[in-house]
Order: sequence, then structure tokens, then C-alpha cells
Amino acid sequence: MFQNNPLLAQLKKNIHAKIPRVEGIVKSTERGFGFLEIDTQKSYFIPPKNMKKVMHGDRIIALLKIEKDREIIEPEKLIEPFLNRFVGKIEKKDKKIFILPDYPFLKNLIICQNEKNCTNIFQDGDWAIARLTKHKLNGDHFFYAELIEKIIKKDDPFIPWWVTLARHNLARNEPLVNTKNFELREDFDRKDLTNLDFITIDNSNTKDIDDALFIDETPNGEFCLTVAIADPTAYIRNGSKLDLIAYNRSFTNYLPGFNIPMLPRNLSEDICSLNPNERRPVLACHINILKDGSISNNIKFFLAWIKSKSKLSYEHVSDWIEKSGPWIPPTKSIENQIKRLYHLCLLRIKWRSKHAVLFKDSLEYRFHLSENGKVIDVFVEKRRIAHKIVEESMIIANMSAANFLSKNLGFGIYNVHSGFDLTNAENAVAFLKNYDLNFTVQEITTLKGFCKLRRILNMLSNRYIDSRIRRFQSFGDFSTVPGPHFALGFSEYATWTSPIRKYSDMINHRLLKSIIKKEKSIKPSEEIKLKISEQKRRNRIAERDVSDWLYTILLQKKEHRNKKFNAEIIDISKNGMRARLIENGANVFIPGAFLHTIRDELIFNQEMGKVFINGVMNYKVSDLIPVTLSDIRLETRSIIAKPEN
Repeated sequence: MFQNNPLLAQLKKNIHAKIPRVEGIVKSTERGFGFLEIDTQKSYFIPPKNMKKVMHGDRIIALLKIEKDREIIEPEKLIEPFLNRFVGKIEKKDKKIFILPDYPFLKNLIICQNEKNCTNIFQDGDWAIARLTKHKLNGDHFFYAELIEKIIKKDDPFIPWWVTLARHNLARNEPLVNTKNFELREDFDRKDLTNLDFITIDNSNTKDIDDALFIDETPNGEFCLTVAIADPTAYIRNGSKLDLIAYNRSFTNYLPGFNIPMLPRNLSEDICSLNPNERRPVLACHINILKDGSISNNIKFFLAWIKSKSKLSYEHVSDWIEKSGPWIPPTKSIENQIKRLYHLCLLRIKWRSKHAVLFKDSLEYRFHLSENGKVIDVFVEKRRIAHKIVEESMIIANMSAANFLSKNLGFGIYNVHSGFDLTNAENAVAFLKNYDLNFTVQEITTLKGFCKLRRILNMLSNRYIDSRIRRFQSFGDFSTVPGPHFALGFSEYATWTSPIRKYSDMINHRLLKSIIKKEKSIKPSEEIKLKISEQKRRNRIAERDVSDWLYTILLQKKEHRNKKFNAEIIDISKNGMRARLIENGANVFIPGAFLHTIRDELIFNQEMGKVFINGVMNYKVSDLIPVTLSDIRLETRSIIAKPEN
């Protein structure tokens, strides 16, 4: 009687139309149910049966229903799938190929639609790139994926690197171009400085050497610094195939254990590299530094030939200055160069401590790997005096380049940092008052006021206050027009000292050369700026991902079980704390269940960076606490720790 009744169908349609709908992102849990996050404050429950229709990370429109007096979500329409192109691990079952996406909350195998020869190409445990082709919320009965490319075989020690690079769609090898006949592309006279005692200071294993230094001291106590920078743009035409490759890569990608160069290695590590006793073309800058440490306005950029007289290492130079090792400079002239650079470094640090912002020394962690990629250990390194010598020289050079570009062109690729936006400035001022640090919003939103704040925080050496203020600060960026860099304390800053490794520096080289040669200069586009920013972000994420993977491999070793580590709390989340192991730099997560057994008595305040138990503050960001490792999950590259009483 009621079958095919148009009135009943219309009634159902009207009722369905009146059901409220919400849009959000699916968040799954390990227990099968999930939530639809509408924003940071609001989410709705998704029952396990409805979670089978969607994946973690999908953006969907869903029906908001009431079931057993509880609001629940019923997925209705897919807006954007979380998976599109993705990496995963191959599993073979019953002559069928499946792929398990390499994401922590995606634990279900996806059927692969493949041609017959895929069975021979892909073996159980191999890693592959795939593309999602069918989704249940689009009416399909199953999730399906198409295999695109094999990444690496199972059990290969280089899995962490190749899988990570594939995930982020980053190059895995040096550029493949014909580099046999590289010749200078410029017909321009260069100043011959091959008689001067230029030196380079780098890590002992550095091959792409891009900066050399020569320094003189005048009788009245001023310094004359000449910074010579490798000149790849002398060999690479603007708009050429190799130039386009360098633009797309934007940076040499430095990963634990090795790097993937922006330029072909025979160019970056040989033809352009400022290797000792080799005549090399450079872009150079001559800068006078006055007795008070300030930089003279008399800045000269020019093209030159140099011949580095010695490749020195940070370790040896630092040892010699600190009188802690057997190494001595090979000649008296090189000894004088080191002494003058050291004195200049101290002078500039003194100047920056009064007029800009000083960097706080921090530990750096470097993986020690075997030749076949197996993790042996982690080395802890500190910034020593030789690092600071080179750092101060490069800062001088980059400040000078920014000034030179601004005066002559008014554009380039500048590094900028805006300090605080208005809202965060207000929050920072309110926070600082709690510690009797009285600033105004107007003050800390100026370069001078920001520098004053940073200098006071450096003197206080309160890691908690420092971490909270940094949370309010803006992120650094690139700009095509001059702008201040608050975090450095400079009114403008433009790098040109690493053109072998950074495409932005290649752009600035070409602009500096156009001024020298009195040629027409073309302003870099916003598209170029955005491309460089995005590539920098992707490289950083890839470096972090590889490091996390290697840490999980390292800490699975027997000697780390039941071992007590000192850890610094670095962040507070909704349900736990993140901390960094001081001994090796590994990031660990401490769940709330390990802090207190009664969840309702725990409060995680992310804004304050504090954890309260029964209203009493027990932990805060910057605290050092002893921990032991509870669980190491290789499949998600996560390390779970628990605090020791």
C-alpha cells in the first residue's frame, strides 16, 4: 500500500532536509570511534559504524542526529579526502595487493587496483607511492588505491630517507643535467685577489664551500673585511634548465646523514666550491667596521678571482683560540687572519648586545650513521667560537647586501620578521606584567622596543618566560621589498652568502651583479617568494620526520631500556606533555595517564604551558624532569615516556 508512494517519499525527503548539517574534519581514535572537529572548540561524536565510511583527516558534510540522548554524526558528503597521493607499505593477501597508508591514524588496508605485472613489481613489505581512486562516501563499496611508483624494498636501511622524501614529493637525487662543459657565462672583468690570504672555516667534511674571508686591520683600530662568495650564477644562465631545477628545489635539502643538493655536485662541490689553492670566480664585498663595532656606509660589491689559502675546520680553529688542542695554523699569515677575525667577532658581539639581538647558545644534535645508513649514536654539539666568527662575518655581509640593494634598487629577496602582531603584543604585555616586566604594546611593536625586550629576557635567563614570549612571536618570512627583521634586531637583512645552497641567494647575486654592471634589474615576483617559503617549510618537515624515525630506531636498542633520561618539557597539549631528551635530542610524549590516574583532576593549560593537578601547578614548559621510556612505536615514529618520581 505504501510502496512507491510519492507522498511518503516527499515526506521522507522533507524530514531529511530538516536534519541539521555540519561541516568539519574527521579525527579518528585507536578505539574505533571518532570525532568531527568543527573548530578548535567544538566537536561531535562519530560512532564506530559511521567511522567505517570515512578516513581520519577527511573534510566532510555530515548529518547531526540524536541517538540515545547523544548528538552523533552520520557522514553524508565528502568535500576533500585526506588521502590523495600518499605513501604506504605493501601487503599481499590471497593473491591480492593491499597498501597500508603510512599515517598514525590510518590502520586499515586499502585494496589496490593494478595491472597484472604489479604482482611481480611489488613484494610484501615494499614501500610505494599510491593514489586514492575510490572512496566509500562517494558511493563505492570499498576504498581503492592505484599504485604509482615503488619507493624502496622492505628492510632497506635507507627506508626512513626515501619514504620521507617520497611522502613530501621532494627530490631524492642531485639534479640530472649534463654538467661536463660548464663554462663561465659572463664576459666581465674581475679583480684579481688571488694573492690575498683568504681562508675558509667549515665543518671538516664540508664539500660545498661557499664563503671565504680576508681581513685587514687599520692603524686606528678599524677592520676591513672582504667576504668572497662562490658564484654559481657565473655558470648558470637565468631561465636555463638548471636554473629552473634550482628554482623548483629552492634549497639544498640537509637531512640526517647526507644532503640532496640544489645544484649538481660537480658544480656545488668542485667547480664553484672555494676549495683551497684553486682559482675561483666570486662575488665579493668589501666592508669597513668602525672601532665601536658599527658598519661603515662605505660598502663595495665587486666581481673577483680568489684562491683560498687554507680550508680550516670549526673544531681546529676553536681549539686553537681556546688553547685546548694540538692544532696550530699552518702559516703565520693564516694565524693573523684567525686572530683578526676573532677580535672582529668579539667587537660585533659587543655591538649587537647593545644595538640588536644576540642568539642564545643551544645544543645541536647530529646522528652518527654507518655507511649503509644504520644508526650508531647521536653526537651533541655546541656552537663554539669558530662558528660565531663565521656567523658574525656572514651577518655583516648580509646586512651590507640588504643596505646595498635597498639604496640601489629598493627590492630583492629579504629575510623579514615582524615581531608581534597587535593581538599577540597585547597578550605578551599582559603576560610580562605578571613578572614585573613593564612594557607597552606600542613599545614592543617597534624594532627598538623589541630588541630591548629580547635583551632583558636574555639577561633574565628564565626559560619559562622566554618560551611563552616566543609563543607570541610571529614567524620569519621572505619579502621582495625591504622590511625589518625583529628577531635579529636589524632594519633590513638579505642573504647572498649561500648561493650554492639557496635559490634566494642566487636571485640576490643576480641583482647585485646588475648593479655592479649597471644593467637593468627585474624585481622578483611574489610567486617566487611563495615558492621559496613553501619549499623551506617542506624541507624542515622532512628533516624532522627523518629524525623522528631514526630516534625510534636508535632508542629501541637494549642499552636504552629502563634507562633514566633528563628531559626538558617543551610543550603542553590537550592530553599530555612533549619533552626533549637532553642527552640525544629525541622528542617524547608523556600522556596524562602517567602524570595522574584521575583524569578529571588534571588540567592541561596550553596557553600558560602548565599542568595542574587538583588545582596545584605540577609541571610547566622549560622544567627539567627525569623520565624513562615506556613505549617506542616504530610504525608511528613516536616515543612514549613516563616521569620518574
